[in-house]
Amino acid sequence: MLRPQTFLLGALLATPALAGGPLAIRVGRAETVGKGVIENAVILVEDGKIVTIGEDLPVERGIPILDRPDWVVMPGLVSCYTRIGLDSEGGEDVSPDVKVTTEIYPGSRDLRKVVEYGVTTLGVYPAGNGIPGLAAAIRPRGDTLAELLLRDETYLKIVMRSDAPSKKRVRDAFKKADEHDEKVKKAREKWEKDKKGGAKKDEKPEEKKMAQGEGDEPSAAATQDAKADDKKSDGFVPPAPDAKSRAFVALRQGRLKALPTFASASDWLHWLDALGKEKIGFDVRLVLNQDSDLFYVFDKKTYDLEEDGIGDRKVHAIVEPLLTFTPNTRRVRNLPQELAKAGAKVCFTPRSDDLANYKAWLAHVGELVGAGLARDTALRALTLNPAEMLGVGDRVGSLEKGKDANMVFVDGDPFQPATRIQAVMLDGRFVFGEVDL
Repeated sequence: MLRPQTFLLGALLATPALAGGPLAIRVGRAETVGKGVIENAVILVEDGKIVTIGEDLPVERGIPILDRPDWVVMPGLVSCYTRIGLDSEGGEDVSPDVKVTTEIYPGSRDLRKVVEYGVTTLGVYPAGNGIPGLAAAIRPRGDTLAELLLRDETYLKIVMRSDAPSKKRVRDAFKKADEHDEKVKKAREKWEKDKKGGAKKDEKPEEKKMAQGEGDEPSAAATQDAKADDKKSDGFVPPAPDAKSRAFVALRQGRLKALPTFASASDWLHWLDALGKEKIGFDVRLVLNQDSDLFYVFDKKTYDLEEDGIGDRKVHAIVEPLLTFTPNTRRVRNLPQELAKAGAKVCFTPRSDDLANYKAWLAHVGELVGAGLARDTALRALTLNPAEMLGVGDRVGSLEKGKDANMVFVDGDPFQPATRIQAVMLDGRFVFGEVDL
């Protein structure tokens, strides 16, 4: 039997096992997130996907094995609210039609570098305040936009403040959607009128008798089939919404979610006021500061709110891993922990959108774990929750059969300061680190 040899990354990528062929990975512990913890885990990877994962699974003869019992594996990190690798600027515009994909540069150094810190999925959004446009989910590496893109139009970013202009922007945007709905209604009425007129003109004598109640009565089954055929052959094509209304029409139809951003409790209340009776899907981005008062709107029962709080609505809540204080006191608060307890699905983003904070991201989350945040909550907030928020949870965010083989290998507990990332796998290929094979 050959002794294991240490290969550098360039050599690894040239081996058949790392070029799409099968590879078995044996580690001491797998934090799967979706299926709990697996000790002495074996993961079989092929063609960029996880084929199977389990405890002490047998490996068929001939399949290369990466044996690292001192490693812990977890899903690749998912940052769902970032502009890393993007450098354009925005204003206070209402531009719900703008797509961030127009400014993504596949050759960005920061995009390639962030992989070294365990990040394998990014939710990038367009620059600006107001209503700046539509975000997208991407891989951090690829030669073209098509290779980077996982899902386009993942959410509509809206910056909400406690002022009249913010509410007016939202209400005016829904008025544009109202105008489109009215246009569709009139177009359908005209289409149905034209269709009815054409049917009468082409009607045959026997069909006319049947319409007037003469002749044989059709069976119940025939009537039902006719109704089904009419539904199938409806043929009405509604007019397309214009650029300013398209996103808000999609919000109403449930094809898109909004992501309003709040920096204070009053911002949340203004958002609910701006929505009025609108029933749309949305998640939230909460900007924490040292004296944040956002906890006042986490839970209706605790704070006697008139409407449901953020936690009551079970939304995904994007926050920094930051300990704060109760306003005007030195009482420390673990707001992510309070959010999770209230019912929100916590999603972590780095403390600031730069490489230094991505490098320290796991350590910063570890500080909250040390202050009482449950480990399971912390792991989900870095992986599966943000993946689901971006609409790509069926592909990434946990270690499960059939999902993309995006994995981070560390040499200890992910939340301990001394732990270091040893290797990163993206789509079944090692893109960072040195391994023994």
